[in-house]
Amino acid sequence: MEFPVQTGSIAAAILRLTLGLVMLPHGWQKLSNFRNTLYHLQQDYNVPWLFAILVILIEFIAPLFLLLGFGSRFMALLLILLMAGAIVMGHHWQHGFFMNWFGNQKGEGFEYHLLAIGLGIGIVLLGSGGWSVDQLIGKR
Repeated sequence: MEFPVQTGSIAAAILRLTLGLVMLPHGWQKLSNFRNTLYHLQQDYNVPWLFAILVILIEFIAPLFLLLGFGSRFMALLLILLMAGAIVMGHHWQHGFFMNWFGNQKGEGFEYHLLAIGLGIGIVLLGSGGWSVDQLIGKR
């Protein structure tokens, strides 16, 4: 049986849509609480105000663009950098691998971030895949 879209293109689309759908609520949460998020990033993580604004905007805009399949490689790269920064600067590394499901530690581990980075790497390597704006304009 043949598919109208190549299998690799479907896989790339699944990676893109998954990362976009998972990251968008986080970006929306930060954007809808812009002032508090900005304060939190500056005070608790010593992120300069310009970078804090960029973090908020990237975490909201990049997932939207991923869902559309527009500039997906670049958007995925931005999210990879953001998640790597969150692991190191957000102090998730010190809490170990696992998220804090049962409230047994003082913070969250980095498993979520690692998953996002893995999805992002797949998108950087494969592109937007099928059903994307990039495909329509010939820039997979």
